[in-house]
Amino acid sequence: MRVFIVALLATLALAQALVKEEIQAKEYFENLNKELAKRTNVQTEAAWAYASNINDENEKKMNEISAELAKFKKEVLSDNQKFQWHNYQSEDIKRQFKRLSKMGNAALSEVEYADFLETKSAMESNFAKVNVCNYKENAKCDLELEPEIEEIIGKSRDHEELKYYWREFYDKAGTAVRSNFERYVELNTKAAKLNNFTSGAELWLDEYEDDTFEQQLDNIFAEIRPLYEQIHGYVRYRLRKYYGHEVVSENGPIPMHLLGNMWAQHWSGIADIVSPFPEKRLVDVTEEMEKQGYTPLKMFQMADDFFTSMNLTKLPKDFWDKSIIEKPTDGRDLICHASAWNFYIKDDVRIKQCTRVTQEQLFTVHHEVGHIQYALQYQHLPFVYLAGANPGFHEAVGDVLSLSVSTPKHLERIGLLSNYVRDDEARIKQLFFTALEKIVFLPFAFTMDKYRWALFRGEVEKANWNCEFWKLREQYSGIEPPVVRSEKDFDPPAKYHISADIEYLRYLVAIIIQFQFYKSACIKAGQYDAKNAELPLDNCDIYGSTAAGEAFHNMLSLGASKPWPDALEAFNGERIMSGKAIAEYFEPLRVWLEAENIKNSVHIGWTASDKCVAF
Repeated sequence: MRVFIVALLATLALAQALVKEEIQAKEYFENLNKELAKRTNVQTEAAWAYASNINDENEKKMNEISAELAKFKKEVLSDNQKFQWHNYQSEDIKRQFKRLSKMGNAALSEVEYADFLETKSAMESNFAKVNVCNYKENAKCDLELEPEIEEIIGKSRDHEELKYYWREFYDKAGTAVRSNFERYVELNTKAAKLNNFTSGAELWLDEYEDDTFEQQLDNIFAEIRPLYEQIHGYVRYRLRKYYGHEVVSENGPIPMHLLGNMWAQHWSGIADIVSPFPEKRLVDVTEEMEKQGYTPLKMFQMADDFFTSMNLTKLPKDFWDKSIIEKPTDGRDLICHASAWNFYIKDDVRIKQCTRVTQEQLFTVHHEVGHIQYALQYQHLPFVYLAGANPGFHEAVGDVLSLSVSTPKHLERIGLLSNYVRDDEARIKQLFFTALEKIVFLPFAFTMDKYRWALFRGEVEKANWNCEFWKLREQYSGIEPPVVRSEKDFDPPAKYHISADIEYLRYLVAIIIQFQFYKSACIKAGQYDAKNAELPLDNCDIYGSTAAGEAFHNMLSLGASKPWPDALEAFNGERIMSGKAIAEYFEPLRVWLEAENIKNSVHIGWTASDKCVAF
């Protein structure tokens, strides 16, 4: 009996000690979150300075400050191990410890982390500084990706000119940094193992807090693939009619330089030559925006107005004072790729975008302001929770607004569209255009990370790295490079996110869940009723809906404080990611495409590509 009492007293003493430690841990985190926010602000300021003015001095300063932050995080990780946090009662405290238990690449030794930062910034800098000579004026060699090369790829219909710019850009943006990329993969793998993951793939996937997430995405993509194949077959058929059989085959992959985008990630740039019902007007308000004197500032003000119309947060003064919303004219090199930034101080949020006055850029502005709105909604939380429920949620929020802004109903509301007749043919044409943006993007996004996962996991021999990339692009997207590539080339870093070490799965997830969000928001706004033909999902405008705004607030204000199924449930009562809403949105197009492709004897699917060889 005495032994039992002694054991019981010992257990009680341990329990009391644990309770006391948990109270101490709460105080520890109150101080730690403030310190992390302060240090991360300094690091983010340095990264902003570099991204908006690329030079050696800014790069050196950014890397030094990043190394200092990494060193501090290592000290934090060491301190955290002194706590028995797995046994605490508070789920909140346990979640904070768990979120700080990963260091990412900062887990590397001081020397190797410095090497990692230099390697990454070398790839980013190379990407930002690519210049190409003019196809028609060889002496003019100052063409940059944004805006000159992108505009040519989107507007030119000379397949030889398109091929020239494609080859020049990929050679300079990709092949030039192969050795850097090889070192990057080595360091990524080492960092993952230091974080107790088998590879960088598992480290990235851990952000989604679900061991079955990769399989879920495979399943959803399998559901959507038949629609993609119908779109692919129809576009190839139309391109073949436009360019001829010598340029486009009947049943092979589509040469990607013909698709209106440098990476063939969306095909809306060629909507004028592949869309059905050419006599029907395709909604493009770019000309009207120019006529009405739109400016980048006005475009951002409109995005701000959309969110405030839903009773969400107005953009703060710091945003307007510190953002870069037009390309500087002082000759500096900068990363023009649109990006939203959180500086971890109340209301200090910014966007860096070389904004042009076009319809596409109007939608991009709403997307980027969506990131900012998310940050403003969760800025009251401790530092460790200042993020989206998962990376895809952050990308999806602004895209929901872009879906709404792109509808004829909203464009009419803001005075950019008039005399538009939305009959069945016009509806199919508009859905087709949206599919060229959204459905086409899905296999592209999937391969960006499937490729890197394979390299991180050591599943591909280094001698086959380039051809493996094109094998996946052909397998999932049915596209191929316009010229034969080999292992002497190296093309993956010609995509900014690969050069910049940015996980891409978030964009795939964002496409899927944005339609879930959109459908639910449209129902809450009284703008969608599946049984009412007057309220279709593809013409829903949620502008001014405080009910939809409240749902967004409920989800966004959680930040990363809860697992993503909890955040999804806070928005619409669902807990599972699903492709059903996408299927519902595009159902009229699917029915039309299947019938049209049968009528024209269009081949569905594609044969294997022969455009990459080992040597």
